[in-house]
Amino acid sequence: MQESWLHLSVQIGAADLDALANFLVEQGAPGVVMKRRALDAYFRRSAGDAALKRSVERFLSAMEKLHRRGAKAQLKWRVLGTANWHDSWRRFIKPRRVGKSFWVTPPWLTPPKFRARQVITIEPGLAFGTGTHATTRGCMEFLELAGDALRGREFTVLDVGTGAGILAIVAVKLGARTVYAIDNDPLALAVARENFAANGALEKVVLSGAPLSGIRKKFSVVVANVTAETIIDLAAALDKKVSPKGFLILSGILPQKADAVVRRFQARFFVVRQKRGREWATLLLQRKK
Repeated sequence: MQESWLHLSVQIGAADLDALANFLVEQGAPGVVMKRRALDAYFRRSAGDAALKRSVERFLSAMEKLHRRGAKAQLKWRVLGTANWHDSWRRFIKPRRVGKSFWVTPPWLTPPKFRARQVITIEPGLAFGTGTHATTRGCMEFLELAGDALRGREFTVLDVGTGAGILAIVAVKLGARTVYAIDNDPLALAVARENFAANGALEKVVLSGAPLSGIRKKFSVVVANVTAETIIDLAAALDKKVSPKGFLILSGILPQKADAVVRRFQARFFVVRQKRGREWATLLLQRKK
């Protein structure tokens, strides 16, 4: 019998996209496509479909109560055959230019030829950074700026919450001598390892499930694309990992919380650059000494 799939489409606020995507992967979705204020997720059909739908509805209801919103998330389920499933989610994934240096492409597509740009190949079948999310793009662009400032010198990078590993790959392609990539999610570590291998980055990356407090080294650049709350909780540990005059790149921050994050680091860092959109802020800080 031909395998069939459930397609879930959800319209939801941008601030909730990451949490929902991670939840759906935990529920067994092998494919999640994130858009601006919506996402599409895919599940193999099984006897547990009704329970899955109830679980998703409970999660969305809990999110609405947490934020006390008036507007509810809009969701729609439909059934797809195997061929339609592949076409449905893959058609959303295109090669993308990010910053001044990179094309980010899925493995089944060839990026346009442009000699001034390097290619990063990312398998986008799971809900981790693929270069399409605004926070990932912001971090990539600020990694380029930090790399330019460090040009001609050996430098090292720490990627906190590496996810699919795209920021660690960017650091390698920018010339980092060594990159430490850490994440507390075993699934993320497995995806990252595959992407490092696909991009020839394995030899320069130390991939680990160790907590930030377990890393004893200092780095020229530290990047953390997580949440404002996590950044503030980890502020003391992040501070200790940045070398004198090194750079700290922070994202996953709602714009209204960016000032609180800056204040947490202003004693030892100054703001080099910041990007603030309607939905996300990304900060490039440099240690004063």
